[in-house]
Amino acid sequence: MLTFEEKLSIIETFPELQRKDVSLGRVNFHYPESVQEKKIVVQHLHPNGNGFVYAGHMRKKDTDRKGFINIRDYNEAELKELIQKSVDYLSEPPVEFEEEEDGFARLEGKWIGPEKQELTLEREDLLWNVYSGTNLEECFESPVEAERYLLDEGFRQSKKRNM
Repeated sequence: MLTFEEKLSIIETFPELQRKDVSLGRVNFHYPESVQEKKIVVQHLHPNGNGFVYAGHMRKKDTDRKGFINIRDYNEAELKELIQKSVDYLSEPPVEFEEEEDGFARLEGKWIGPEKQELTLEREDLLWNVYSGTNLEECFESPVEAERYLLDEGFRQSKKRNM
């Protein structure tokens, strides 16, 4: 496990983050240039080495209810990668959609995963199908279920709607 000082030194290599000292000797790091509502990347880094990094790019089941992941046992490479992915995620504006004909047509198209993998969501008759290339991955009876699945798996809709 990295010490508090080692984690601080790693985090401070990210010039886009601003240090904010909080209570009990803990430290937060904010990303003021975030284009999303969330600004805190590192939360409550404690002198005992415990702390949290925002992981909105990860599946919800891998994070706490606020979207953070505990970094107590992370090594240097893992911590750098997690922070970089968090900053990258917070640098992308949330996708906003215009309401279309039935309100759900907006979901169709390419979805990009946390490791740049690509899935396609298509409505076919009464079903909503998720494809990886030409292979059917999942099938849903409602667009709400399909969207929930993709978001829970860490996917975000591509800004380019290639249909």
